[in-house]
Amino acid sequence: MSTLTIFSSVPARAAEAEAVPVATSRPIPAVLGADLEVPVKGGRLVGYANLDYAASAPCLEPVSAAVTAALPAYSSVHRGAGYASQLTTARYEQARHTVRAFVGARPDDAVIFTRNTTDATNLLARCLPAGTTTVVFDTEHHASLLPWQKSVRLAPPAFPGEAVRAADAALAGIDGPKLLVVTAASNVTGELWPIAALAHVAHRHGARILVDAAQLVPHRRLNLTALDLDYVAFSGHKLYAPFGAGVLVGRRDWLADGEPYLKGGGAVRSVGDDTEWHDDPEPRHEAGTPNVLGAIALAAACDALTATGWTALVREEERLIARLRSGLASIEGVRELSLWGDDHPRVGIVSFTVAGYSAREVAETLSGEYGIGVRDGKFCAHPFVRHLLGEADGGCEDGTASAVRASIGIGSTQEHVDRLVEAVRDLVNR
Repeated sequence: MSTLTIFSSVPARAAEAEAVPVATSRPIPAVLGADLEVPVKGGRLVGYANLDYAASAPCLEPVSAAVTAALPAYSSVHRGAGYASQLTTARYEQARHTVRAFVGARPDDAVIFTRNTTDATNLLARCLPAGTTTVVFDTEHHASLLPWQKSVRLAPPAFPGEAVRAADAALAGIDGPKLLVVTAASNVTGELWPIAALAHVAHRHGARILVDAAQLVPHRRLNLTALDLDYVAFSGHKLYAPFGAGVLVGRRDWLADGEPYLKGGGAVRSVGDDTEWHDDPEPRHEAGTPNVLGAIALAAACDALTATGWTALVREEERLIARLRSGLASIEGVRELSLWGDDHPRVGIVSFTVAGYSAREVAETLSGEYGIGVRDGKFCAHPFVRHLLGEADGGCEDGTASAVRASIGIGSTQEHVDRLVEAVRDLVNR
């Protein structure tokens, strides 16, 4: 387990997450599977270079420990009188408070546990007031692009200021309730979006904003209150807590008025000739037995990252991502995908193509010959990837746009980065 000195504040490039002075030094927690060995061509075993964090991050050791500690007393929540049930209920509700604090939510914001970001976004979509128009960019993950009944789609902006102006113009032309939906950090390029400015524009037009923070919160601190966001959604499996939980955090009124997401036990006050549903959005939308262990795991990950301090995490990530981008840029035929240019701040995600090879060929070679795990495809962001590649097809046999994505996080090392760069160089030189 490595120890890094935590500096006085997060670097300015750490995006719009709030920087908080820190004066102590804490260890960066370890991940499970850091010593995993995988077979490669020729039958050898090599240490696994996991560079696929943006898809699903490995489990942090403190997260695994929290789940293990909760299992012996695991029981039903909210409806049991026994000691184990009371303890499990307390742990579940404490997880809700921990998540609220982690994102800097307002005291009266709802914290609803879901399966993942997609589930959280669909939950909110079901609760929108009648006639709500959603404004969303074509750069979004499908989870933010697809759930809306009535939407205005905006073209990928050429620079951040254009994103703000496009949202401003679109919202100005809409009557009735409206919602702006935007990512905080792109799952394709890692680039950070101007969510504070977009929130300001949304509120100026009487709209609300939902931020997909799935790719941001594993890398940067997010303060919902400071940024004046209405709703935030993210997933545990990207936050080093792969136990099947996600969360929707935000204002209660729309959630309290919307139809229960699931109809069943726990969502109701009473059932008879008429059904009386909870008006508290947390029980209202968490019918049935919730994923208690998932919520505990998610909260443990929030605690672990907060205890570590963001400066150490950000500095190590920026060191590794700069090394990766510089190495790939030195290889002829490798093209990094970017919407706003090389200098725009980003989290630890790099997508690229290799001339003469399909994305799948690159990914399979990296895995089968070098023990490197990356993602290939369109990353559940088909319109955006097609836009970034333009007329290029990424070498895919079916003629559709595709790319390779390498992503880093806690547990990534310089050796992993260097191995990827040298593997791509070897491939290009064949």
